Amino acid sequence: MSIRTVPGRTDHVVVVGAGFAGLSAALQLAGRGRSVTVVERNPWPGGRAGRQDIDGYRIDTGPTVLTMPDIIDEAFAAVGETLSERIELLPLDPAYRAMFNDGSAIDVHTDADRMAAAVRDFAGRESEEGYLRLREWLTQLYHTEFAGFIASNFDSPLSLLNGQLAKLTMLGGFRRWDTMVNRHISDPRLRRVFTFQSLYAGVAPQHALAVYAVIAYMDTVAGVFFPRGGVRALPDALAAAAADAGVRFCYGSTVTALERTGERITAVHTDRDGRIACDAVVLTTELPQTYRLLGRSPRRLLPLRPAPSAVVVHVGSAAVPANSVHHTILFGGAWDQTFTDIIRDGRVMTDPSLLVTRPTASDPMLAPAGRDLLYVLAPAPNLSRGDIDWERTGDAYAESLIDLVRQRLFPGLRDGAQLLHVDTPADWARQDMTAGTPFALAHTFAQTGPFRPANTVRGIANAVLAGSSTLPGVGVPTTLISGRLAADRITGAIDRSTTTLDLKAR
Repeated sequence: MSIRTVPGRTDHVVVVGAGFAGLSAALQLAGRGRSVTVVERNPWPGGRAGRQDIDGYRIDTGPTVLTMPDIIDEAFAAVGETLSERIELLPLDPAYRAMFNDGSAIDVHTDADRMAAAVRDFAGRESEEGYLRLREWLTQLYHTEFAGFIASNFDSPLSLLNGQLAKLTMLGGFRRWDTMVNRHISDPRLRRVFTFQSLYAGVAPQHALAVYAVIAYMDTVAGVFFPRGGVRALPDALAAAAADAGVRFCYGSTVTALERTGERITAVHTDRDGRIACDAVVLTTELPQTYRLLGRSPRRLLPLRPAPSAVVVHVGSAAVPANSVHHTILFGGAWDQTFTDIIRDGRVMTDPSLLVTRPTASDPMLAPAGRDLLYVLAPAPNLSRGDIDWERTGDAYAESLIDLVRQRLFPGLRDGAQLLHVDTPADWARQDMTAGTPFALAHTFAQTGPFRPANTVRGIANAVLAGSSTLPGVGVPTTLISGRLAADRITGAIDRSTTTLDLKAR
């Protein structure tokens, strides 16, 4: 299916932002013969995948769960390289350890046989059989929706009227996420393992569309990975590949204005590098910034709804038990109440559920010798839902989260623990993230697929958007795809048969 593309010359493209979307767009465009300049306000690449170096700890302040290496490899392949040439990606086994308030726990394996055995030991033979049926459904769902729904441009909602839509409907993709999982899994603890990912989509599982259960596929079937050197190593590697392919990077440079003639952007103005002439521009900035720069407002019947936010606490500690895994999910008892608290009522969780990441389990070099680094993520209301004074309460809340991790996971955590860094919704807002959330726009039905803010701009012929707030959505794999979709808008979609993702069941 043909898509609307940028008319006229597109020889030189300026990409604003060196996050995953911008890096992906730059690689794709460079690989298609365009001259590319990337303008980034920070001194390094990564965007939301931020970094802090504190007292010998190498901290990733953004995403820690990395999935779908095939999609990452596609970005490198655009310039004739491979992921393995640039970075060492370590598979995590288990992908997660899920711990529940009743004291039970299960390790989540991506290998079907190992996970089936773990489920049988955890919840019995019936649950094992249900897990295998759920795994098959998740795999079918992913393969059905990837090409026609996740990895496609849309010119209008009518673009959905294809064979993929009918298949998705038959699979239950437009029913509720928890409804489809509950068909296969009866144990309420296991249901959480396959629905907690709805928090990434910004919607409670009982309200989220089942099409977003593909996030559970990515985590529990395709696998979870970690780059040696931390998540920051991935944008560093993508940027290095782009630079070697001729992409020019302007770091520490903030865009101040877009110069326009008629319906075309003719130059990007920055506070450091001055005027940069261009034939087209890819904007990966937050939507409010993007629309301000363009002098446009989105034409929507419903206001945009931001996703919930998070408080993230980074802790340096004495070495924790050696059997501790890379990712641990600590589920509180009142799981359903979590979504009511943060999404409806705009308050912190009354019974917190947390993601505790220990990156030093995979790469001890991220902390000083004999020490561990912990990343504690607590879902929280965004600034449009709650009126919490994070400036006053943020540090105390961070300390309470450390105490909770000590009580439920690492009893000796307080012995020599060092609070290194905290990000609250107020801190995300200072980084220009809409409503103080790093998870961009919620994946409601009205903000899904062709109903999500488009990557083209009404009235401006040569500006294309990419990033978490446009299609396909939030997450490292999806933002990489958004960069490729932006490149397709500029050059036209190319024959990807030589870089096609391996979509065979693993």
